[in-house]
Amino acid sequence: MRFGVSTFVTDEGIGPAELGRALEERGLAALYVAEHTHIPVKRESPWPGGDKLPRWYYRTLDPFVALTAAAVVTERLEVATGIALVVQRDPIVLAKEVASLDQVSGGRAVLGVGAGWNREEMRNHGTDPRTRMRLLEERVRAVKALWTRDEAEFHGEFVDFDPVFLYPKPVQSPHPPVMLGGAGPTTFDRVVAFGDGWMPIYGRGTEALADQIADLRERAGRRVPVTVFGVPPEAAVVAELEAAGVDQVLFNLKTLPEAETLRELDLLAGLL
Repeated sequence: MRFGVSTFVTDEGIGPAELGRALEERGLAALYVAEHTHIPVKRESPWPGGDKLPRWYYRTLDPFVALTAAAVVTERLEVATGIALVVQRDPIVLAKEVASLDQVSGGRAVLGVGAGWNREEMRNHGTDPRTRMRLLEERVRAVKALWTRDEAEFHGEFVDFDPVFLYPKPVQSPHPPVMLGGAGPTTFDRVVAFGDGWMPIYGRGTEALADQIADLRERAGRRVPVTVFGVPPEAAVVAELEAAGVDQVLFNLKTLPEAETLRELDLLAGLL
């Protein structure tokens, strides 16, 4: 089993380069960073994590800038989005960004994706929340086409472009893994249809995780990689997830200044 962290990299916490270096020094294998372009002041969408939305949600650095900073000071660390809000991103630009990150990191990029929960935020990007799941699928499929074809084209309901050249191509073959977030009733449909792995959040629809993973892999006809977010740093929980068939756990790392973050990472390293 592999171990990493998921976090919000902001202007008020440890810098991404310092964080990446500290993770690799302590034997952690992955850094997954969250994305929010902004948070509307007037918000009606309920936050799945509770009543009050933490301030770090609206102070995040751009994920690909942060991950590039972490990548250039490390050699082995997996650099990933957790999650990239694809329904708020142009797919051609997204394909370019992830392929560039994969080049800069020497093949260590992972694209974790989701459709998001903040309807006001996505509306500001011109996205209709009612069709965001269909939009998510089309944009992911378009990105994969851009990564893998010399003359890529895509013609769908939301994404439409004639043959184009887009370089660089990713280092990884056939492309960086696309991990699907969520644990809703149709999540597995999306993972099987156009994803390369599953990324649920611990405790949100994961109460029967072993059965869920077995069902997903049976439906897919392959061993779908599973990464679990927000795992408590407890040996018993880690053992439970390993027995369920989880490949990687991500401990939630609070957004803190550098000295406090390093102390938290030392505690995690002790657990490992």
